[in-house]
Amino acid sequence: MPRSARRPAPGPAAARSSTPEPRTWQGVSYRPCQAGGEEVRGLFAFAGAWAPPPTPLELGWEAVRGGRLVGGVLVERQGEQGMLHGPVVVESEEPFGIAEQLIGALLDHAELTTLYARPQALERLWVRFGFVPLPEAGLPAAFKGRPGSGLFVWRRPGSYRLAPPAPEGEGRGGRGPR
Repeated sequence: MPRSARRPAPGPAAARSSTPEPRTWQGVSYRPCQAGGEEVRGLFAFAGAWAPPPTPLELGWEAVRGGRLVGGVLVERQGEQGMLHGPVVVESEEPFGIAEQLIGALLDHAELTTLYARPQALERLWVRFGFVPLPEAGLPAAFKGRPGSGLFVWRRPGSYRLAPPAPEGEGRGGRGPR
């Protein structure tokens, strides 16, 4: 009997809840933005950070401690891609931990295949989550012109598409038939 015949058939994939459950870590609750991101935009303004204009498709997460907003992140969406703005954290205790939890929650629930982010001195956070440096030329036109320099990109595992190999004699350096 072939080995593949002995494996049980995979069960149906678990359906994702349309509203993610809030999570709690060290007394801070992490949840999708409750008011369409307006409170998080206020946090961006307080911190002097640029935030994208509101859109119906935007995605955002907030961190709340004791009923007070202490952090947030927003994503500007274009199809299956998004530009991440933030995280902005105003809590003096564990700011990196709060930022890490916000990004982790966002990546777990964002149904995007590609996310772009500016470094903002958070290189170790981006690398920890699988973001890699990308030249500015690789940024889609829809996201060009945003403030900041440097760029990181994250792709959802399994969403990579490789180009098929070029037929023999075509492509770089190929001479073709003689």
